[in-house]
Amino acid sequence: MCKTCRRVHGNCGGTWKYFQDQKRIVDYVLAFNGEDSSAVAQAKRAKYQQNLEAEGLEIETENCQRIHFVKIHVPVNVLSHYCEIMKMQMPMKKLDNQDKIIMRDFSIQSTLVRLFRRPLFNFVIIDRQKFAPPEYRLMYEYTRDKTYLFDDREPNFFTPSIRIAVAHFILERAYFSDAVEEKKDIGIRRLLEDQVYLDAYPLHDGCTDVKSSCQRALLLEEWASISKWIKHQPLDHIKEYFGVKIAMYFAWLGFYTHMLIPASVVGLICFFYGLLTYPGNRISEEVCNDNTTIMCPQCDRYCDYWRLNSTCTISKLAYIFDNEMTIVFSIFMSVWATLYLEMWKRYSSRIQHRWGITEYCSLAEPPRPQYLSRLKNIKKMMFNVATGAQEPSPPFWTKKFPSFLYSYSVIFLFILLTIAAVFGIVVYRMSLMTSKNIYGDGGSVSGKLIIFPATTASINLLASTILTYAYQYVAEYMTNIEYRRTQTEYNESLNLKIYLFEFVNYYSSIFYIAFVKGKFPGYPAKYNRLLNLRQEECSPGGCLMELCIQLAIIMVGKQAIGAITEILIPFLVQKFKEFRSVLGIEAASNENGERLICCNQWTKDFNLINWHDRSLFNEYLKMVIQYGFITIFVVAFPLAPFFALLNNVFETRLDAKKFLLYYKRAVPQRVRDLGIWYNIMHVVGKVAVIASAFIIAFSSNFIPRLMYVHYYGTDEGFVNHTLAYFNVSDFEPNSAPENSSFNTGMSNITMCRYSEYRNPPDHPQPYKRPSQYWQILAIRLTFVVIYQNLVSFVQIVVAWAIPDVPTRLQDQIKREQYLTNEYIIEQEKLKMQRNSTGAGGHAPRPGTYTHNGYVPSEDSSPDDEKLNYGSVADDSEYTLRMQTDDFDPTYEGCSIVTSRV
Repeated sequence: MCKTCRRVHGNCGGTWKYFQDQKRIVDYVLAFNGEDSSAVAQAKRAKYQQNLEAEGLEIETENCQRIHFVKIHVPVNVLSHYCEIMKMQMPMKKLDNQDKIIMRDFSIQSTLVRLFRRPLFNFVIIDRQKFAPPEYRLMYEYTRDKTYLFDDREPNFFTPSIRIAVAHFILERAYFSDAVEEKKDIGIRRLLEDQVYLDAYPLHDGCTDVKSSCQRALLLEEWASISKWIKHQPLDHIKEYFGVKIAMYFAWLGFYTHMLIPASVVGLICFFYGLLTYPGNRISEEVCNDNTTIMCPQCDRYCDYWRLNSTCTISKLAYIFDNEMTIVFSIFMSVWATLYLEMWKRYSSRIQHRWGITEYCSLAEPPRPQYLSRLKNIKKMMFNVATGAQEPSPPFWTKKFPSFLYSYSVIFLFILLTIAAVFGIVVYRMSLMTSKNIYGDGGSVSGKLIIFPATTASINLLASTILTYAYQYVAEYMTNIEYRRTQTEYNESLNLKIYLFEFVNYYSSIFYIAFVKGKFPGYPAKYNRLLNLRQEECSPGGCLMELCIQLAIIMVGKQAIGAITEILIPFLVQKFKEFRSVLGIEAASNENGERLICCNQWTKDFNLINWHDRSLFNEYLKMVIQYGFITIFVVAFPLAPFFALLNNVFETRLDAKKFLLYYKRAVPQRVRDLGIWYNIMHVVGKVAVIASAFIIAFSSNFIPRLMYVHYYGTDEGFVNHTLAYFNVSDFEPNSAPENSSFNTGMSNITMCRYSEYRNPPDHPQPYKRPSQYWQILAIRLTFVVIYQNLVSFVQIVVAWAIPDVPTRLQDQIKREQYLTNEYIIEQEKLKMQRNSTGAGGHAPRPGTYTHNGYVPSEDSSPDDEKLNYGSVADDSEYTLRMQTDDFDPTYEGCSIVTSRV
């Protein structure tokens, strides 16, 4: 125990995370500057804390330091009241027959799996002594009218995550002004923005010392450690500590990482096939052994002729990634993308059922306080079919539509700015081709074909990273002006905006190389120019190798930068806050000149990085961008799934360590699934099929080589077949090389070759497209149609063959529903019999909500006489009530029994 802390508190260990009575645990903490002399801020704090106490929260202030801490405790009666308002799914009492619900059907296959799976894979299973599996309980929406369903007298019935969620719910909806008509004077967010409070956060359950017995230390040692990378994740314990939202992210990340294993194996097979067979590749041999073919200059005036064999190295590298296995791998990845999404739906259905979020929907989610405050003067009301309450609804044409139009117009403008930045990089690439200083050195053409894409890809990575920060600010501002009812709707709208930008930001340069570069360059006698600069051309083997370089640098570079900043930035920020805390947390010197530093959980957590709604967004965004790399452009880079697998193995543990060690504890939130991220990945999977078809058809030599082999029976001479002839006397003015090293003595160049299908100069129609070009184009388009339809059909079959919910789980849900309904009927009959003995009929239990309104209990407060969302609005307009006049007559005779489904 520290002497200074004992002098302040009397008992350091007793008040580590408790009130002074050493009994009431601290659920939430508000911190403010005790030396703040602003009368306005003091008045707001006083009113806000008064309203919090009116809601039933218990408050204790610690003012022995410069930073004052307001400790908040949520009593049991407040927990039960708000769990009902928030429609929390809570574990029921153990029923008599519930052990018979989970039954395993006997089969040879299941028996063999149970016998051999554990011995073979015991090294990946988590330690069940440290992470005991949770007891199986049925889940039901908490209501005080059916207390017989719940054992709410258990000390741990309301878990720490529920206590934190309830405290945060109240803090978000409490006013801090007497003038209730001020629509912005609501919630802890506004107080933090105005610096009335410095911080507001829930507490971690203990220190990070491995000797500690707290859940945080256990997770840090057994889950967040890199040495445990091969172990399964303790998802149920993560959910209990962080809440469903963060646990769902780690469940998805773990599943996605496991699904990358087969994709990585097939990608490695494709890569090693090319690596082992490239010495016998006839096309590369032709390029390397050809010492006579002279190629036309790659830029005007300053570029010289060059020999075809100077691209020997890049030709061999191109074959490693562009070979016979490429199309097989492409089809596999398209089917894999569908299989991954379908299997995730099955896997997530089990998680949803186990965590009691199957029935969770956005309509039941309470409105955002910012949303309700903006609608204070709106008279139009809407009936919420999920909650049965009347809610204010913004007019579409005068409120919602103008805000959406303005928001997405600005977003579209910034997307155009991103495209303009990519256009600038393209112009930079073109200008490199005309630089005398670079090409005047006579260096290796093959080296330039590798160095130039590498430098431009690096510049593109830097530009996209800078644009990301600016765009996120704009996207958040634009979303704030929209009328998004719930926090989920707000987050998904913001997620979509930023993803659209990131899609253009990271993929546009790759799309340019895959589908634009080298497709319309013209020919030496008439080049197609942009800003008086020649368009870029692909090497004789196509642009696939350059696409591979661009993809590898952006994807691997982005992952490397992310991995470094993942831990480095939080570490530096935390150390800076600890250094600053010397002035911020230390108390003034006492009479002995000793500086006092309180040693408890809230002061330790004060130095950690703030957790906010967008913290998890960046983690999802990185992974979904990565998913696009390994599906849309995987044809060009078969090693992409392997690098993604390596990254994700460490990403999981680094994220876990970051959340536990460097961030304040997150407020638990409920989600049903991945939200809009699943829809984005579904669309990306469809786009990947089309993109793969076009890359194979137009960015590689697969179709021309296939046709050549079909006509001639061998690929010998294919390289010469793809090169057209050009008479150097037909150059455009000021386009021919000024000082050519090939024009010496008697060896003047008269003909050069270029990669195109065009007639020779002695043809009646010189340099025009031959019929062979149109045949190849027709075959390419036919291939795209056949490939897209064939792969899409396979995807549809796979999606149809795999049910979203396992059959056994469906049967289990039906059984749970039946037992729950039977138990409710039985208990309701008993309650009616007990009530009928005194009043001759059924009398509602005091303190419950009935169809006719609220029946107050003896100890209920006036605020309990309505079912509302806290102090979000006054009684006349904004209280969301459950009263007879709020019901649609259609629903008057309905009796809804909810369960875990």
